[in-house]
Amino acid sequence: MRARLIFEATPAEEPMGTEQGIDITEINISLRDEEKLKAFVNITFNDVFVVRGLKVISGKNGLFVCMPSRQLENGTYKDIAHPISNDFRQILENKILSEYRRLAEEAAEVPNAPGHGEDSVDYSGA
Repeated sequence: MRARLIFEATPAEEPMGTEQGIDITEINISLRDEEKLKAFVNITFNDVFVVRGLKVISGKNGLFVCMPSRQLENGTYKDIAHPISNDFRQILENKILSEYRRLAEEAAEVPNAPGHGEDSVDYSGA
């Protein structure tokens, strides 16, 4: 049995669930160096609600954000949390991908320590 509770806003209140009342106050990104999985993301709304387990994925048409999901018994996946409106989904994805690109660019600018990574120099004298 499912129960659904709907709140009606009084004129003095802002309606719940509108984009105007939801602020993304923190985006935490953990970069990954895998073929498809590029990052794990946790996002906080209004400093009071966090959604963990979003993913930045590299697909055939570029980067996109996957919502947190769980695998069902039949092998399919179902989102645990997701935006209701396409407008808010687009806002969320744009902010996450913008922050991801900024962090990925910063990580690419950090030089490797001597002897580590592709730019390493052979100091053996051979």
